[in-house]
Amino acid sequence: MMKIKLGNLFEIGSGGTPAKSHSEYYNGNISWIKTGDLKKQYLFDSEDCITEAGLNNSSAKIYDKDTVLIAMYGATIGATSILKMSACTNQACAAFKKNEKVIPEYLYYFFRSKKAKFVRAGVGGAQPNISIGYLKEVPFEFISVEQQRVVIEILNRVNRIIDLRKEQLKQLDNLIKSRFVEMFGDPVTNPMEWDVKRLKELSNKIMSGNTPKGGNQVYVEEGITFFRSQNVWKNKLDLDNIAYIDEETHKKMKKSSLKNKDILMTKTGRINTENSSLGRAALYLGKDDCANINGHVYLIRLKKDIFNEFVLFILTTNEYREYIRKVCVGGIDKRQINKEHLEEFPIILPPMELQSEFVFLLHQVNKLKSETQKAIDNTQMLLDSLMQKYF
Repeated sequence: MMKIKLGNLFEIGSGGTPAKSHSEYYNGNISWIKTGDLKKQYLFDSEDCITEAGLNNSSAKIYDKDTVLIAMYGATIGATSILKMSACTNQACAAFKKNEKVIPEYLYYFFRSKKAKFVRAGVGGAQPNISIGYLKEVPFEFISVEQQRVVIEILNRVNRIIDLRKEQLKQLDNLIKSRFVEMFGDPVTNPMEWDVKRLKELSNKIMSGNTPKGGNQVYVEEGITFFRSQNVWKNKLDLDNIAYIDEETHKKMKKSSLKNKDILMTKTGRINTENSSLGRAALYLGKDDCANINGHVYLIRLKKDIFNEFVLFILTTNEYREYIRKVCVGGIDKRQINKEHLEEFPIILPPMELQSEFVFLLHQVNKLKSETQKAIDNTQMLLDSLMQKYF
């Protein structure tokens, strides 16, 4: 094995964005890739397309099948995919044209192994980024094509296991969704005509938290867990970027101190994204009075005779997501759920025995999902260690 700079092995290009003011440049038949499209190993289509006029009147250029793309800007730095069609890109994607010395999949796995390095290199500025100049200087583990094939086969096998288990997670989600519809129907239009109550009638408390004066300056290394909107996802509380506040600050905010099984919901955010940041909801399963929330998160504390998991499931259905989009207020890009709207959320109330039956099934499915996710995490660790070994 020898190390060669990427710039000495590849012709590297980038793309461009046609002027947004010209509507005739868009909705054509030429695939136009953005960094947000770089989610899977292979790209067979694109979310957006441009026209011949858009291509000819911008710095966008068409790249052939088997070109390897890597994101250079923003939160997606290091994301990578292999084109399985001809397409052009915006300026945030670097394109490594195929050559006879390197198999596309080998370069793809090399980029995946270096993602953390690329993220560190891109830190800083309003729009963190790496450049084509930077990528040209990156040392590349160059081996023969025959050896590359061996490495690719091993990594592909592990990657396929991860993909299969991710598909299992999707199927488990589909199972519980279909069972809910079978038992209860659409929770918004209520075709089965269940009793309906407003969320405030089912709750002891509905309120948002506060953002302490001083912002990030009041956060501490250890202390009371402090949930912000970026920590609240659909049926999941993400602790990767969690903040902490001290006991004194927590006491000043005792009204929003969390209790076990409180429902947390994001109050503000965008609605025009895949993981819309508005109206995401999850269950707090920690100890009483050991966590708090900021001003962009609501806590919903249900009465004791209510199934928290059942109400949470309703709030996270696709049907309810669309309902939230209709009642929220604000501009095109950023919206807000007012407390008055939240209190008026309609919640169907089938017989308790049916709710209990569904919640039992939900617990069983969640156990299987947890086991599957652990298997994915362990297999991902294996893949990461193998990539470190080879690269």
